[in-house]
Amino acid sequence: MSTSLKLFLSGITIVLGLQACSPEVALPNVSLEQARAEHEAGKVLMIDIRETQEHATGVAQGVVLLPMSQVAQRVAEIPKQADQPVLLICNTQNRSRAVTEALLEQGFTNIRYVNGGMSEWAKRGWPMVKPQDLVGPPKS
Repeated sequence: MSTSLKLFLSGITIVLGLQACSPEVALPNVSLEQARAEHEAGKVLMIDIRETQEHATGVAQGVVLLPMSQVAQRVAEIPKQADQPVLLICNTQNRSRAVTEALLEQGFTNIRYVNGGMSEWAKRGWPMVKPQDLVGPPKS
């Protein structure tokens, strides 16, 4: 893990607080509808970066749970190869957008964040499971 990613992620709260004052930088993102379609079709790996207590409210079936507070230590678990698209989702898109920016700065080219986040997913009544009921891809 590079020092700049660790520093960026540890300062994410400060960055998020300043985002409203700074101009938006265009980052790769997808609509909630597109994210759901690609995820359910198995075309992407979706990573839910909300914290553990937020996961307890329900998650999309088949997502990988990687709390933002652990991203710096577990970044090697995020596929970096271009042929494995990755979607980051949080509660509203602020954290996933910030982590997307940090990972792009580290050379990831396959990362996009999901507009709307899990709060909008839940508002739409889309399927959610409790983390203990989560069935993901088989472990090798």
